[in-house]
Amino acid sequence: MRFATYASTIVPAIILGALTFAAPVFAQTGGSGSSPKQLDIAAARAERKAIVGENMGLTADEGKVFWPLYEEYESAMDKIEDRHIREIRRYVKSLGSLTNDDATQKLDEVMSIHKARLDVQNLYIVKFRAAMSSIKVTRFFQIDSKLRAMVQCDIARMVPLAQPTAGSDTGTSF
Repeated sequence: MRFATYASTIVPAIILGALTFAAPVFAQTGGSGSSPKQLDIAAARAERKAIVGENMGLTADEGKVFWPLYEEYESAMDKIEDRHIREIRRYVKSLGSLTNDDATQKLDEVMSIHKARLDVQNLYIVKFRAAMSSIKVTRFFQIDSKLRAMVQCDIARMVPLAQPTAGSDTGTSF
């Protein structure tokens, strides 16, 4: 398994590359300890696909069915991940001027992104099950979940917590 390689090299490159405009903010918050790298989505996708392939144990016949569905699924998830990166960029740009209304909108968008991911997964579970054994489908979604969890963990470490602006109402008084 190359999960560790994916987590230690590809994931930080994607996140840092996507957020390089905000390098000073991330440098202050610690990040993953690596310098910003050039975004290389194609390499990350290839690495992810290789990890999936190595861990699925597909026969040639299963591969003929699996890989086209995998490509469809990844394409749908990529659109959601692009949306997530856009929201993170907007959030980072708003640091220091975040209002309660902004925070409400941003949290609502993040929750909508989570729901969109779940909706795509539910749709593709049905498609994969129609074409493959439930064991292989479960295995794929376990691998997918682990890879996505690593990305989310790195994002969580790099993105600073929301802070009230100076003199703003924090909403904590009753």
